[in-house]
Amino acid sequence: MKRYRANAEYYDAEYADKEMLQVDVPFYLGHLGKKRRSVLELACGTGRAAIHIAQAGHRVVGIDFAEDMLAIARRKRDAVGLTDRQLRLVHGDCLKLKLGEKFDSICLFFNTFLVFTTLEQQDVVLTGVRKHLKPGGRFWLDIFQPNLPLLAAPVSIGVDAHYFYVDALDRAVMQSTDIRRNPAAQQQTVTFRYKWFDSAGREHRERNEFDMTFIFPRELQLLIERNGLKIERLFGDYDGSPLTSDSPRMIAVCRLA
Repeated sequence: MKRYRANAEYYDAEYADKEMLQVDVPFYLGHLGKKRRSVLELACGTGRAAIHIAQAGHRVVGIDFAEDMLAIARRKRDAVGLTDRQLRLVHGDCLKLKLGEKFDSICLFFNTFLVFTTLEQQDVVLTGVRKHLKPGGRFWLDIFQPNLPLLAAPVSIGVDAHYFYVDALDRAVMQSTDIRRNPAAQQQTVTFRYKWFDSAGREHRERNEFDMTFIFPRELQLLIERNGLKIERLFGDYDGSPLTSDSPRMIAVCRLA
């Protein structure tokens, strides 16, 4: 299994124009309410979601296993004037979650749960969620709903090709995605390919390869329930619509069973 590890310097620029990342956190905040909550964000990365949640007045703890991503998150947090008390960033692994406190809300955005590709890993993550959730608290899980025609293709090459500019590196990068699928293992190997040219015109290539699983709605329900949680609401998109066969997302709001 190849675990996802982003290129920290690329990450924010790479996803800056992704439409779903403009609406997922506002949708979450709308359901969180205006009352001040304690929030734990799992796999917080460079603080994209955690900073906005803290700016909305909630006390946030963000955890991530990549120290280079957290370093960027800390710079961004400090730049907008948030304190460590408002947003605490913790270097740690979601598979070894032991923070010594419970939260009103725990959230896991942007398909990240799917990089835990085995049932054993998924159980460990959800057990950690259950142990850190206050009575009456909610767990917010956001993943894609499997697209059956897409999954039927064993290989997809050059998907979603686009350019992005990394200001800190003064670099324009072309990125595309290759996906190889193994339905029997319920797994897909994703390869991000990057190409850029230096000031002398020399071409450079980089790649980032990792594995993801995919989860179907009934499977998600069983997985949640066997770990002491219960799905309270299941949305199909960020407009609040219920899940249907055509929905692109599965956004589960879960509570303790």
